[in-house]
Amino acid sequence: MINRRQALVGGFAIAGGSVFMTGAAQAERSIVVYKSPTCGCCNAWVTHLRESGLDVETRELNDMAMIKQRLGVPDELWSCHTAIIEFYVIEGHVPAAEIERLVAERPAIRGLAVPGMPAGSPGMEMSGNSQPYTVHTFSDAGTSAFAHYD
Repeated sequence: MINRRQALVGGFAIAGGSVFMTGAAQAERSIVVYKSPTCGCCNAWVTHLRESGLDVETRELNDMAMIKQRLGVPDELWSCHTAIIEFYVIEGHVPAAEIERLVAERPAIRGLAVPGMPAGSPGMEMSGNSQPYTVHTFSDAGTSAFAHYD
């Protein structure tokens, strides 16, 4: 019988490769970011991840809906880019600190999401313009708050 994590891993392989790491490779976390070729804020989020010490590989797609659906991101949590780190899905402008926390704590969830493109989130920094936002978890059981930023 295949459990949820095994099914997700299979889905990741279909989506373009697994990013599992073992041994010494875990010291440097790898994340694969799927983004539109024309998205500037996606590039800014990738820079945020790299500056936070993550090893980032980008893959440009013209059909972002396909990857979101394949990886099980709920429609109401969609943003402009989707990423995979280990067996977790990251949707939108999630701060690198929350990604690191996720990987360290390893909760039984599918992933994290910051829906939309909130001003002030990583990659959406705007001088003097910021809005509160929540980092959500998502799984087959639903969604819940993981972190909140004011």
